[in-house]
Amino acid sequence: MKSTFGRLFTVITLVLLASLVLIGVSFQWLSNRHLVGQAISSLENDAKVIASLYKASYQNKDISSQDFYMALTVAVSVSQSDAIICDADGKLVLCADAPMGCEHIGLQLEEGYRKQIWKTGGFTDSGIIRGLYEENRYLVSVAVTDDQSGTPLGIVLVSAPVDAALSTMRGVSSTFFFIAIIVLVVSLVVMIFVVRRQANPLRDMAKAARAFGHGDFDARVVTSGHNPQEVEELALAFNNMAASLEKSEYQRQEFVANISHELKTPMTTISGYVDGILDGTIPPEKSEHYLQMVSVEAKRLSRLVRSMLDVSRLQDQQVMDDSQKSRFDIVETAGQVLISFEQKINEKRLRVEVDIPEHGVYTFANQDAIIQVLYNLVDNGVKFCPEEGAFGITIREAKQKVYLCIWNEGEDIPAQELPLVFERFHKIDKSRSQNRDSWGLGLYIVKTIINSHGENISVSSNGGKTEFSFTLPLVL
Repeated sequence: MKSTFGRLFTVITLVLLASLVLIGVSFQWLSNRHLVGQAISSLENDAKVIASLYKASYQNKDISSQDFYMALTVAVSVSQSDAIICDADGKLVLCADAPMGCEHIGLQLEEGYRKQIWKTGGFTDSGIIRGLYEENRYLVSVAVTDDQSGTPLGIVLVSAPVDAALSTMRGVSSTFFFIAIIVLVVSLVVMIFVVRRQANPLRDMAKAARAFGHGDFDARVVTSGHNPQEVEELALAFNNMAASLEKSEYQRQEFVANISHELKTPMTTISGYVDGILDGTIPPEKSEHYLQMVSVEAKRLSRLVRSMLDVSRLQDQQVMDDSQKSRFDIVETAGQVLISFEQKINEKRLRVEVDIPEHGVYTFANQDAIIQVLYNLVDNGVKFCPEEGAFGITIREAKQKVYLCIWNEGEDIPAQELPLVFERFHKIDKSRSQNRDSWGLGLYIVKTIINSHGENISVSSNGGKTEFSFTLPLVL
């Protein structure tokens, strides 16, 4: 399987080569067309000039004058072309490169070629003139006639070697090929650097993923800020995912450790009491007392299992569905929950301060879930409120929200503990693990329920007063 580097390198190299070939072929074709067109255009101009000179000299009957020879020589030397002049019958009478006499004097043009010239008045062609030129040449022929009578006076034929234009083309092609090789080499070097630089973060992510697979949850991808935006976003997303997985793994391990710890104490107690009764260590007259203690521990285990089921259910249900909600009076509901704690409140001789509206305040939520929230918070407040201390509930309405606050006097929660109070199995004071009625799940369940309603809950603790505040939607 090819790597990202190999695939990108192959694709970009093929695209670059195809582009250079296409550009080279197009450039050569256009250059060749331009050079050939320029050469023929130059020959046509020369042919017209020489035809005009020949016609003027012929009409003035000084075709053999020194002035005519001089003008003819200058014309062909400037254009670097060859020119021959034939009479009306196609017989060569003058050669520009040897105007004073040439071995080709008397050479007869082919009749078919001559007739075509007289028919068209002259044309452009390429090829070989047998007996005169042995190499391929671009040829421009012009028929010279008398302006008055139209009588044929002669034929001017101007030519230039094809190799001259091709040699220029070969020079241009060689230069292009040399530059193309340099561009290709430089492009490949730059491409190797760029592609490797882009592939390195992907290798780092693959390395980090392998480390994750082997249990190294601290592995992260380094983001330098010099990578492309998409690669940086992918690296950041990977790191966020890694942090989330690391947190989940930590919570799982903590959960297993905590649940094991919480289960160990009642199970050990139950086992010890039952074994004592069975082996006679506990006398028969005390068996009933210890069986009652076994019953209490069994009920504690039942409550713990029920709380764990609640946690599992709430985690699966991230958002509370409207079909599970109803309209109810939160004031009445809070009053009913508070009444259920009357015995505990009286036992601790607490001062209860209630600040709630005298009229009904309605909300739209899952009533059973909100009762569980109120029950957990009130239970927490009563439990940690000192004897003869103050405890209270406040309900107020504002901006389409119902604000509920449950507070109690008592020892402040340390500031560093406040962000953790809603975590699973978190106990503010580790010594409270001896509290046989607490597992550190109540506040976690409270926060999960409130969040599933799309609402917020917060805690504050200072000046000997701890407050839990949360919101619910206000409806008419």
